[in-house]
Amino acid sequence: MGFLIEGVMAVTWQQVLMWVIGGLLIYLAIGKNLEPALLLPIGFGAILVNIPFSGVLNQNLSSIGNVNGIIQWLFEVGIEAAEAMPLLLFIGIGAMIDFGPLLVNPKLILFGAAAQFGIFVVIVLATLLGFSFRDAASIGIIGAADGPTSILVSQVLKSNYVGTIAVVAYSYMALVPIVQPMAIKLVTTKKERQIRMTYNPKKISKLTRILFPIIVTLIAGLVAPASVALVGFLMFGNLIRESGVLKSLSETAQNEFANIITLLLGITIAATMKAEQIVNIQTLMIMALGLLAFVFDTVAGVLFAKLLNLFSKEKINPMIGAAGISAFPMSARVVQKMATAEDKQNYLLMQAIGANVSGQIASVIAGGVILSLVPTFI
Repeated sequence: MGFLIEGVMAVTWQQVLMWVIGGLLIYLAIGKNLEPALLLPIGFGAILVNIPFSGVLNQNLSSIGNVNGIIQWLFEVGIEAAEAMPLLLFIGIGAMIDFGPLLVNPKLILFGAAAQFGIFVVIVLATLLGFSFRDAASIGIIGAADGPTSILVSQVLKSNYVGTIAVVAYSYMALVPIVQPMAIKLVTTKKERQIRMTYNPKKISKLTRILFPIIVTLIAGLVAPASVALVGFLMFGNLIRESGVLKSLSETAQNEFANIITLLLGITIAATMKAEQIVNIQTLMIMALGLLAFVFDTVAGVLFAKLLNLFSKEKINPMIGAAGISAFPMSARVVQKMATAEDKQNYLLMQAIGANVSGQIASVIAGGVILSLVPTFI
């Protein structure tokens, strides 16, 4: 009968803490509706892998011998071997994105670039705090506000904190409506937040919409070859959307395909969330650095917009710069909500969406740049 209580006797306080963390993630997903498609499977997966002698991980159990765990198998095949799941998810994301608002006002791409500043600041800070350059670069990419990119970069660079980085990245993405308003108000005045902008919708030709993902892929690939997989899969999804001849596939990519990959990715990343890997001081440091990355990205985007206003006749509402992060479409919604809170007649959603989709492109290019540069310094 001893084997029946073997698991109970083997429980550690660190594992119990991971159960609590898993429960908290599930609560945020269900109770607060924060990124439920990701936080719920990540939270439940965190509980599964922290049950002593868990059958979801490869184990050598005294009672039944070797066990091949399903979550560990999914991780090894779907993430570790070829980073397949994060990349496949980009096809669905690309199919969801309408680049029309960006094509109407191409200068909005500048905000996507400016809002990646926090990534590189945090890489420096993490290095100064004692993280290896490989880990520091992986932590910095949390500032991309793009969960799949964070997972992909940290996995390719063989970071020691893949699970922690994934949880922190998705958690802060979910907390964008809380984090961004505070950061925006920190560097703007009420008058600046009340600036109105005109939106002149233009008809974007089908040819332009089709050529855009192809041209972006070529340019990104030539500038940062390591970004080809990231950018290419994102733009392939968008090309499916804009082609007009694959409507059913586009809808499948946006819905069933993206949902299945998201669920599998969430529960699979839990393979790296074992208590001994998560419960340590480094996790708290990564949480703090991740928050700084988000704040620096937001502030950099806002300050860049204010800089442009010094040379522009038609003023830009600085909050548009904050939408340059990749958290789509949450960041654009935050900007619109803040705009109407200051002035009920101020509508910035389309401009914010344009900046937000530019952040999608900029974040995956930033990830590719990091993958290109980091190995040369190691």
